[in-house]
Amino acid sequence: MIKRYRTHLCMACCILILGGCGLAKKSTRSSPPTKNLEEVEEGEAFQQGTASWYGPKFHGKFTANGERYDMESMTAAHRSLPFNSKVRVVNLRNGQSTIVRINDRGPFVDDRIIDLSKKAARKIDMIGPGTAPVHLYILDKGNNIKSKNLPNKHPTYTIQLGAYADRSSARKKSEDIKGSRIEEVQIKGNTVYRIYFGEFNNWKSAAKRLKRLKKKGHQGFVKQLDNEKEA
Repeated sequence: MIKRYRTHLCMACCILILGGCGLAKKSTRSSPPTKNLEEVEEGEAFQQGTASWYGPKFHGKFTANGERYDMESMTAAHRSLPFNSKVRVVNLRNGQSTIVRINDRGPFVDDRIIDLSKKAARKIDMIGPGTAPVHLYILDKGNNIKSKNLPNKHPTYTIQLGAYADRSSARKKSEDIKGSRIEEVQIKGNTVYRIYFGEFNNWKSAAKRLKRLKKKGHQGFVKQLDNEKEA
């Protein structure tokens, strides 16, 4: 009888411990904000996801709102926030935060939500890792006004579907994708053959076409071109 009682007592304790663990796990889980921008009050959390940063390769080139990109300014690229929106970016790894102004479009990688300037990334200790989980808080919804300094310029986009070290492999891939082209580029002294598809005046059009290409089994991503094309 005593042995049976001890057995039941042990089982009850195990159930309580496991249940407690389950409750603890559930209580620490956080979910990203799901509000639309129109529903978000200034100062509220807007979005959660992965941030990245971009630097020297784009320094001095035109951003989507017509400004010159300055990697030492406190700016960022976002896919949909109005230009001149001010956003507080909080690095969830270390709690550090910084405020940026949206003046560009991106990132063009599916699992990322914002591209910070090099200076902004440095402020939240993100240079080394390259990416970080972040929370975005809306401080000012902006006005979506583009720069008037360069009214005849606009960013253009293409879809990159592959990169190869030899032209024959690139040609073979390109032949499977009607309408694609091969461009030769030099990267750190090495020749790389990239496969591009189309040229688009806005990111949404390029993303829509990429979705159709993915359905046909082709993987790739939207890429912003040199941004110095005449309107």
